[in-house]
Amino acid sequence: MPEKKPTAPKSPLSRAADRTSTTEQSQQHPLNPNSEIRGHSLSELVGLRRTGVHLLRIPPGKESFVFHSHQLEEEWMYVLSGRGIAEIGEEQHEVGPGDFLGFATPSVGHHLRNPFSEDLVYLSGGERREMEVADFPRHNKRMIRVGGNISFCPLDQMETFTLPESKD
Repeated sequence: MPEKKPTAPKSPLSRAADRTSTTEQSQQHPLNPNSEIRGHSLSELVGLRRTGVHLLRIPPGKESFVFHSHQLEEEWMYVLSGRGIAEIGEEQHEVGPGDFLGFATPSVGHHLRNPFSEDLVYLSGGERREMEVADFPRHNKRMIRVGGNISFCPLDQMETFTLPESKD
């Protein structure tokens, strides 16, 4: 889910019954037309600012976002119901209820898709830093996010260099 500056919460408690009466947020990744994710930002509902926690679902035949890796923000997912395919590096793993995925930084590339006939429902979360760098290797792009501004750069056109080690 997109990171937004949370408003002051009405309460530090968000009840499931209250969420059933509100519209789910829906998002599609701009690099993946088969991306469709729906859900609620639980952290936003209670005013958390430094961590994101989201109750999400991927409809049958859809994908979460796009295969990516993180440089700064750690991410995790915990499957509540349904089944999916987690792409982790070059491997694919079927995941289901009770499975946990955690991506320390810099992370291995990962992606979640639902080729099955029922919704894949999971909790997802991670850090909310002011800046993030993420790579989309299958699209030859690097994303740089500072605050609410996002830029994409071609990976194969980036100029990089290594600073010499200090002798102090």
